[in-house]
Amino acid sequence: MADQTWTPTGIDTSTPTPARMYDYCLGGKDNFAVDREAVLGFVTQFREGLDVTRENRLFLYRVVRYLARDAGIRQFLDMGSGLPTQANVHEVAQQFQPEAHVVYVDNDPIVLAHGRALLSADATTVIQADMTDPRDVLAHPDVNRLIDFDQPVAALFLSVAHSIPDDEQVRGMFAATVDALAPGSFLAMSQFVGVDRETADAHTRKATEMGLVWKTRTVEDFEPLVPDLERVPPGLVDVADWRPDPDQPPLSSVDAPLQPFLGASGDDKQVKEYGGVLRKN
Repeated sequence: MADQTWTPTGIDTSTPTPARMYDYCLGGKDNFAVDREAVLGFVTQFREGLDVTRENRLFLYRVVRYLARDAGIRQFLDMGSGLPTQANVHEVAQQFQPEAHVVYVDNDPIVLAHGRALLSADATTVIQADMTDPRDVLAHPDVNRLIDFDQPVAALFLSVAHSIPDDEQVRGMFAATVDALAPGSFLAMSQFVGVDRETADAHTRKATEMGLVWKTRTVEDFEPLVPDLERVPPGLVDVADWRPDPDQPPLSSVDAPLQPFLGASGDDKQVKEYGGVLRKN
């Protein structure tokens, strides 16, 4: 874990961030006390939260494997990518498409700092930008250096829409991205949803109490925000049910305080990550 007494220049360690909280849930070390406390606050109230977060990372692997191996995609735009960790998009994609190009996009400065240190500029890069302004992202010189928008691209919005409370902003973000993509491209997405309105609102309140910009939606809230594109089977589902593969590479173990929450989701999830893959014909 990051040293609690060390404050990196330009990084706010007084408020948790989704990227660092996600890192902690995946067994990463690039997080601070405020992030760990926020995660523990979440999973104490919503015990399935740790499993659900980790299921989303396993979903990422299966999605990128499908896109690279089965759909032949060689260009990936990972919006709201979070910190480099295990089973990163470029690592998965390049197993099946060695020449795959990947651009990571995030507005958290710590993501930029770590990404630049770890990624090869030849085929992968990271930019600090706001994914809710896709036109600005798509005009970025590093994006255009690596991504040819005349060819199919996979745009990934995994576990990010709940960080955008404005429904119209989410709808517009997806729509503007799809508009820029060539036929044969894909849009992958997931977001935290509650089993009902009461649960979704309670989950949102917990997040906002911790200082996060957040909106847990219901499935009924999220569906109207999704572009009208072909849904790759099995469609939009609990991400744990999207082409499950018990033989895929496992995730790292978690820190001791989180271990009691592993396996807590069972069959009665009150919150889950809901998502899937869409194809632009």
